[in-house]
Amino acid sequence: MLNKQKVAFLGAGNMAEAMISGMVESNAIPTEQIIVSNRSNQGRLQELKAKYDITAMTKDKLKFEEIDMLILAMKPKDIDAVLKSIRDLVSPHTVVLSVLAGITTEHMEEGLPQGQKVIRVMPNTSSMMRESATAIAAGEYTDDEDMKLAEELLNSIGEVYTIQEEKMDIFTGIAGSGPAYFYYLMEHIEKAGKDSGLEPEVARQIGAQTILGAAKMIMEREETPAQLRQNVTSPNGTTAAGLDALEKFGGGEAIAQAVKGAEKRSKEISSQFKKVLVAN
Repeated sequence: MLNKQKVAFLGAGNMAEAMISGMVESNAIPTEQIIVSNRSNQGRLQELKAKYDITAMTKDKLKFEEIDMLILAMKPKDIDAVLKSIRDLVSPHTVVLSVLAGITTEHMEEGLPQGQKVIRVMPNTSSMMRESATAIAAGEYTDDEDMKLAEELLNSIGEVYTIQEEKMDIFTGIAGSGPAYFYYLMEHIEKAGKDSGLEPEVARQIGAQTILGAAKMIMEREETPAQLRQNVTSPNGTTAAGLDALEKFGGGEAIAQAVKGAEKRSKEISSQFKKVLVAN
């Protein structure tokens, strides 16, 4: 089914590139049917074209009537200007997907023609490695076939979870922003290794492999994270000492607050745009 679809990105930033990279790597859709576009940055477009062998053009050159799935991947602050600019151009058959944090399907529908099919999407930058955790939520006019097609496309960049839209903020806090938490953890693991005499690159690889192994244990075994932690923690052992230090210095609470902080910000963004809807 995907080999007949034409997919276009409006926005050529890091998230768009991560998704394009995963799609190209998976061979889920012919590269000539992937289009990347932005307002005017020709240098960035040519960079992506050369790197992924896809089609690149500025937005004014797009043939909107030929696009089957239009992925909005610009900055959230630009959403209203973009919706206004494409309102009279987007085709009724096109499914509009937004990867913008905090932007609701209601807000998109308000800015697009009546009855436009929209899907809210929250991937993460692990899309580049085809390991994204991606959530999708349907808009009012989106049917099951549209959702199946979107899921098929997004499965090419990782695992897809269909959720209620009101849960999208907490998903953003966990998965959308989540890779950065682990990168931050890795920074500190690398620094601790370096401070104790390891080469930074060696410490980095050791930390990465350890996180990868722990993630596989969670994904492939039936034990909960708490059970797995207990299994590897001997009384008065090295792991117990490390966990005691984490608790003493607020490691667990810091993780919880990171998730809640990102969730809160996603809700704040949604609220800001709801006020715009009411005002209009």
